[in-house]
Amino acid sequence: MSSERESKRLEWFNRHAELAKRPSMKRRKDDHDYTARCIYLFTMCTSSRRPLFGTLQDADMCHATPWVLPSKLGLKVVEQWQDIAVEQPLIKSVAFQLMPDHVHGILFATATLPRHIGHYVSRFKARCTAIMRGMSEYSETTSRTPTLWEPGYNDRILAGKGQLRDWANYILDNPRRLWTKRHHREWFTACRGITIGTTPVTIMGDQALLSHPYKVAVQCSRRMNAQEIEAACQHFLSLAQGGAVLVSPCISPGEKEVMRRAFLAGVPQIVLLENGFAPMQKPSGRRFDACSEGRLLLVAPWEHHNEQRAITREQCLALNRLADEITTHRG
Repeated sequence: MSSERESKRLEWFNRHAELAKRPSMKRRKDDHDYTARCIYLFTMCTSSRRPLFGTLQDADMCHATPWVLPSKLGLKVVEQWQDIAVEQPLIKSVAFQLMPDHVHGILFATATLPRHIGHYVSRFKARCTAIMRGMSEYSETTSRTPTLWEPGYNDRILAGKGQLRDWANYILDNPRRLWTKRHHREWFTACRGITIGTTPVTIMGDQALLSHPYKVAVQCSRRMNAQEIEAACQHFLSLAQGGAVLVSPCISPGEKEVMRRAFLAGVPQIVLLENGFAPMQKPSGRRFDACSEGRLLLVAPWEHHNEQRAITREQCLALNRLADEITTHRG
């Protein structure tokens, strides 16, 4: 490598590393001190979401769940992430997940940092890009795209009780979630143009549940007391044990409790939503697992909205009518 080429790379690296000092690096909370002691979750994607870091593998004798086999570049990215804690001992790497086209990492600033934590993240990104540009297998790629990453990064401050545990488990579970979405795309795609009775709806999940021969609408009065709600839970769970798919908009406390108990029991269910599906939206948390197991269908008769809205009486009545129509729907 010529000294001129090395000089240009060093200049490029220093220029991009300095971006972290700019106010625009504060991605989420403008009033947060990003030098303070805190735990952060970072997500960074490759430019154009190119799968440069590895390939998704099925579970095997050595891996209980799907996993990502790192590429040569992916291994270097892992090394560079670990070096963040070497460069700045006040930062601890808590968790890291390499995916084919993005990475997730959790960093713990154990004390006040001398610089914005974005400075260290940007240096990590710059080092990874410099490494890629030095690999002959990416020479054609780098001639078209000047950087490895999409601009900036996404960060989340983990300050709530249990957030660190929940998010660490979430990012480490990403390969399994990706495998599930690739093998059951139809369960994680909003499907429009469906009509149930006279109602046009958008659905997401296992559409086969609509054709199930035994479906029961769960509707409970808001005036039900705790004893009555418990009786309703026992009644509907008994029906579910007999093969029923439970259908409900989960509006009243009784409906929410019945469907919650049924969900935890692994009962197949159809849930009606007041809010529709945002672009690229996927079920999250336990709902993701339920969809992947083919035991959940989400049904939305209305389009997505971003603002907070209180459900109206007319909407409640419409959802209850739709629940009744679904119980007689045969697909």
